Amino acid sequence: VQLQASGGGLVQAGGSLRLSCAASGRTFSIYATGWFRQAPGKERELVAAISRTTGTTFYADSVKGRFTVSRDNTKNTVYLQMNSLKPEDTAIYYCASKRTTGLRTGYEYWGQGTQVTVSS
Repeated sequence: VQLQASGGGLVQAGGSLRLSCAASGRTFSIYATGWFRQAPGKERELVAAISRTTGTTFYADSVKGRFTVSRDNTKNTVYLQMNSLKPEDTAIYYCASKRTTGLRTGYEYWGQGTQVTVSS
């Protein structure tokens, strides 16, 4: 499985961005796709995830109510709609996929990162 993330950029606080993660290869084997982020000097964290089959979602507390993860299986693409962005959302965002059940751990395939910068 290969993943291609896109959609990052520079936005003012309060603005919105939509990230995309396009999968190719053995996409039928994917159970879930997650969005992670890593800010300078901080550990990588899972911010949202979605099951490819059930549509079940997970959100970190820090993004609940602001971010929405969705999928389009016909396009093998997962999206992360980010609204009401804050400067603390600034990070490199990565998408990752896994074949096993569960949304929080066990991610095997990783895309390249896309930079999101939120100015105050």
